[in-house]
Amino acid sequence: MQSAAAAFGLVRPCPARPPLQLGPGSSSCRPILLHARPLAAGIASSSRGPAAVAARSLGRLLLLPPPPPISPDRAGRGRARHVACGAAAGDAKAEEEESGLAKTLQLGALFGLWYLFNIYFNIYNKQVLKVFPYPINITTVQFAVGTVVALFMWITGILRRPKISGAQLFAILPLAVVHTMGNLFTNMSLGKVAVSFTHTIKAMEPFFSVLLSAIFLGELPTVWVILSLLPIVGGVALASLTEASFNWAGFWSAMASNVTFQSRNVLSKKLMVKKEESLDNINLFSIITVMSFFLLAPVAFLTEGIKITPTVLQSAGLNVKQVLTRSLLAALCFHAYQQAGS
Repeated sequence: MQSAAAAFGLVRPCPARPPLQLGPGSSSCRPILLHARPLAAGIASSSRGPAAVAARSLGRLLLLPPPPPISPDRAGRGRARHVACGAAAGDAKAEEEESGLAKTLQLGALFGLWYLFNIYFNIYNKQVLKVFPYPINITTVQFAVGTVVALFMWITGILRRPKISGAQLFAILPLAVVHTMGNLFTNMSLGKVAVSFTHTIKAMEPFFSVLLSAIFLGELPTVWVILSLLPIVGGVALASLTEASFNWAGFWSAMASNVTFQSRNVLSKKLMVKKEESLDNINLFSIITVMSFFLLAPVAFLTEGIKITPTVLQSAGLNVKQVLTRSLLAALCFHAYQQAGS
């Protein structure tokens, strides 16, 4: 204990000195280090006890070199980098917000176009079917116009021409069949009952979607899903009982349209058509439209015959220009609203 007291008794404070003016590269610890070097060395050589060990540790701590000074230029560059990183992060966040807003506006525009084209399709289509009761001919014309539009976009480069294999065409064929039947049944219903009643019945699509998904995909609905379908089924039943234009042909045609369209959705999930880079939703719909035209054209020729010609229309006492113009507008709106929904 005496050696320890003696050892620490040797440590004397530095004499009072005027305060140093520190500049770049100076350190307030330098005078203490010069004073402590021989002191720590003397203590380490005079004793081997715990006090000597503590003194040696103190000496090593005091003999550490001061940290290198930070130049003003380096500090400025660091601050500049910090400011630049903050600005870049702010720009990235602003660009992300602008991109999200643009996508939202684009989606809203597509919804608006879908409603607009769908409304005009139903108006013009009903006007034609009311005076020209040949739904297979009308549906064939709509697929023909859609085929011309698809070919025009592929030839001009507006839409990239898809590279599709025979296996993919074979997988798409069932989708084209139910797509053809769905649109044909819709036109048959529109020709028999009011447009509002047809679309009231088509509100049953969620019911058939749940039913077919449970049958073919094994996706059993929850109790809440079943309860949510009850108002839909009840509403359609009530509207059917009170509909002034009700007839069974129009009712069952609309129901068949529901079944076929929802079968298309179930088949899409079940078959999972492998899409290449050039086969996006619009190209897929265009291919289905072309296939539907080639599927329905022979049926129209064998059942109704080619009725939508100027000669037949004129012999029926119809306004040829008006019927053909409205048929063309209905076909264009038909293709446009389905493209917007894709």
